[in-house]
Amino acid sequence: MAAYALTRLRYVSLVLPILVIAMIFGLGVEGVHAIEILPRDTSSVSVKAPPSSSFFLNGLKGQRPTTRHYNFVVSEIPGAPDGFSKPMLVVNGQWPGPTIEANQGDRLVIKVTNHLSNRTSIHWHGLFQNGTNYYDGTAAVSECGIPPGQSLTYDFETAIFSGSTWWHSHFDTQYTDGISGALIVHPSDPAPKGFPTWDEELVVELSDVYHTFSAAIVEQYLTGTGPVQPLVLETPDSGAINGVGQYNGSTDYFDFELQPHKTYRLRLIHTGSAAQIRFSVDHHPLTLIEADGTLLEPYTVSGVTLLVAQRYSALITTNQTAGPYWMRMELISPSNVTGTTTDVRGVIRYGTKSKSLPPAGPDPGFPGTGLADMDTTKLTPAVPDIPPDRSRFYSVPFNIGGTPSGGTIATMNNVSWVPLVGTNTLLEIQQTNGNYAPEGPSTELGNQFIITEDTIQTIDLLLLNTGFGEHPFHLHGHRPWILGFGNGTFDGHDLNPPNPLKRDTFAVPSQGWLMLRYISDNPGPWTLHCHIAWHMAAGLLMQVNSLPSVSSKFHIPSDIVNQCKSY
Repeated sequence: MAAYALTRLRYVSLVLPILVIAMIFGLGVEGVHAIEILPRDTSSVSVKAPPSSSFFLNGLKGQRPTTRHYNFVVSEIPGAPDGFSKPMLVVNGQWPGPTIEANQGDRLVIKVTNHLSNRTSIHWHGLFQNGTNYYDGTAAVSECGIPPGQSLTYDFETAIFSGSTWWHSHFDTQYTDGISGALIVHPSDPAPKGFPTWDEELVVELSDVYHTFSAAIVEQYLTGTGPVQPLVLETPDSGAINGVGQYNGSTDYFDFELQPHKTYRLRLIHTGSAAQIRFSVDHHPLTLIEADGTLLEPYTVSGVTLLVAQRYSALITTNQTAGPYWMRMELISPSNVTGTTTDVRGVIRYGTKSKSLPPAGPDPGFPGTGLADMDTTKLTPAVPDIPPDRSRFYSVPFNIGGTPSGGTIATMNNVSWVPLVGTNTLLEIQQTNGNYAPEGPSTELGNQFIITEDTIQTIDLLLLNTGFGEHPFHLHGHRPWILGFGNGTFDGHDLNPPNPLKRDTFAVPSQGWLMLRYISDNPGPWTLHCHIAWHMAAGLLMQVNSLPSVSSKFHIPSDIVNQCKSY
């Protein structure tokens, strides 16, 4: 059995010298219908925010399946997305990184070249990766991370997935420093009869921003060696809309120039690390039509709150008086820290050539209309997908607590996850011929809590939050049904709504519970973890291991196997 990590701090590294960014050539085009996207010029000395035109989608819907090639170059260079200069880790010299736009059934071939001094990996959030678990991009679970100076080509199909999602590093807390971007997959089937229509689609990436390099935050957070408390460490300094924010007097704003009397689909994506984000547009209601890839019955609200890694599509119609309007992004954190910026703004303008800003002032809301903010209990799938009856049930308590030194530790089922070193869970499954873990819950190698099913089962998983604070959990490789959630002790009631929502990122209430249902029909080890970056770094992660007798026979690409040999 390969050696495993004795400490999660093996991922921690402080700020590194700025690296020289090298250019690479694109991959060859495969097939008549192949499409290739090359990296832009990254010879600049500073991170660039992409132009607003890059957040307008290209209308690929209706094209037949094709192969789409991308080249990603990961490097460290300085940037100032909110006006405060800091080192960043970025793809192709920009933040946010390139938007991947595809259709259901497309093949994506993405070459990732690592110019960092540490390993890296890219996770394709929400994609099912059925049959290609080894391309899920989760360091220590499906790969060992791309070594410095090397490349890995991820090669997978979008398959049945469609919706708004994103890609990001899944090595330590690297995505906090900038390794992320949007991933949009258009459906091949027509929308349900009577579903709303729109004229154009826009990507809106919403993120909190930290001025301290994430590895330094993690070291203080886990060890308690810093001068401030963990809740303060978790609190971001500011935020950004599509890579542009305002801090300490900065007056740069992201700006969409739209056309009057049109309906736009805003694909809202929370690409941040900790804070909840409320989004609204002055004088414009938002009609929600999608949550994490699930189409919704249209639901009109005044504002929408996203937890880390959640996505919503909202329709907005440009039918008000011509001029500029604020896009408002409010950061909601567990603690109030002096000097942080919680009010972040961008601009939507139409019917005017003026570049003036909207009037200053608070959110005007919609007085007299009765229009309220989003209530997640009112999110109803547009197409019912009734889950089968359960055949297995597991209960997993989790908590975040302190260490004797004043640091932080997190546990699931009393096990604090530590990333494997020199191996990963998928390789362990292969090396043991599928016998890495017994069926049911078990703890492997001392710090890997895992639930294994080697037959297709319908599983109810009850997550019990024994501590304080709401936690956004994400299940890889699945889009589970959310059967219910609540505060206090779970009593077996408030379950099985007639049309339960399916989503891959969901909130477990403070001192509360959430019940999800998934089917163990996707072979491989899949992580279930809190998507607050600092909590996962503290160990708030477990794995579901489906059909190991199948995944043990996967033909894992040699580049992924060799990653582990180079430790």
